[in-house]
Amino acid sequence: MNHTFDWRLVQTFLVALDRGSLLGAARQLGTSQPTVGRQIAELEKQLGAVLFERTGRGLKPTELALTLAGPVRQMAAAALSLNQQLHSANDELAGTVRITASQPVACHVLPPVLAAMRQALPTLQVVLVVSNAVSNLLEREADIAVRMVRPDQSSLVAKQIASMGVSACASRRYLAQHGEPLALTDLLQHSLVGYDQNDEIIKGFAAMGCPIAPTHFALRTDDLIAYWQAIRAGLGVGFVGDYMLHRHPDVVRVLPGLALPSLPVWLTVHREVRTSARIRAVYDFLAHAVPQALAASSPTATMAPMPSRPTKDTP
Repeated sequence: MNHTFDWRLVQTFLVALDRGSLLGAARQLGTSQPTVGRQIAELEKQLGAVLFERTGRGLKPTELALTLAGPVRQMAAAALSLNQQLHSANDELAGTVRITASQPVACHVLPPVLAAMRQALPTLQVVLVVSNAVSNLLEREADIAVRMVRPDQSSLVAKQIASMGVSACASRRYLAQHGEPLALTDLLQHSLVGYDQNDEIIKGFAAMGCPIAPTHFALRTDDLIAYWQAIRAGLGVGFVGDYMLHRHPDVVRVLPGLALPSLPVWLTVHREVRTSARIRAVYDFLAHAVPQALAASSPTATMAPMPSRPTKDTP
C-alpha cells in the first residue's frame, strides 16, 4: 500500500461509503457521477488497494474500506473542528455588536468609551440602542446592556462593574432665585423635578421619613434627557448621577450631607452569546473602560470589587 495519497480525495471516499453509490455521492457533493468515479479510482490507485466493489446495486465496501472508515471519520471531524476554529479566529474581531444603555449613559458616558474602543477594536462595528427600558436585551434588540438595574431572568448573565453616586442638585440660576435648601424637609418648599411612571424618587423620600406625592413635583418626566435639561434650565431641584455634575458646572449639589443610595452599574449579556469572540471582546473592553470613565467624571464612582474566583454570574 502506498502511504502517500491525496487527502482531498478522502471526503469523496467517505461520502461514497455513506451513500453507497456513485450517484448518491455525486448528488451530495454537487458534482457528477463520473467525477466521483474518477476520484475513487484515483484514491484506490494511490493506496494500491481496492476500496469498493462495483455492483449493480451500487458500491460494496471492501474490508479495507471498512477498516479505514473509523480513522477517516475522525479525520473529517478534526478538519471540521479546525475549519470552525479558523472561522472563529477570522471573525473574532469583525462584525457588529449591539449595545444598549439608558439615555444619560449613552449620551454622556459611552461616547468617549466607544471612541477608545474604536481604536482598540477597529474592525468591529457598534450599534448603540438608546433606551431606558430594561427589556430590550431580552427582546434581542441588543447583545450587551449597560444598566443600573440587575436583571433577574435566568437567560441573562449580569456582572456589577461599578457603583455610581447620586446627588440632589439644582442650577445656580435656580438657587440664586430661591435660595439653597439646608435640610431634607426644606425640599418640600422648593420646586422639585421628578419622574412620572417611575416612582423611585417618591420611594426614596418615603424611606428617609419624608413622604411626598406626585403633586409635589413641578415637572414630571420619564425622559432622562428632558429631566436633566429641566434641572439645567432652573425648573427646580432634581436627583441625578454624580457623573452628570462634573460635566456641567452650571448645576451644583444641594444638601451634600444627604446620604442617597448609590446606583450599581451592571453589564449584562445573554448566556448563549457570551461565547462569541466579538461580543466577548466588547464586553471585556466595557467592563474595564466604563468604570474608568465614571471615575474620571465622578469622585463618588467606584469600581465594583472583583471576586477572588469566578462566579456563575461572571461571563
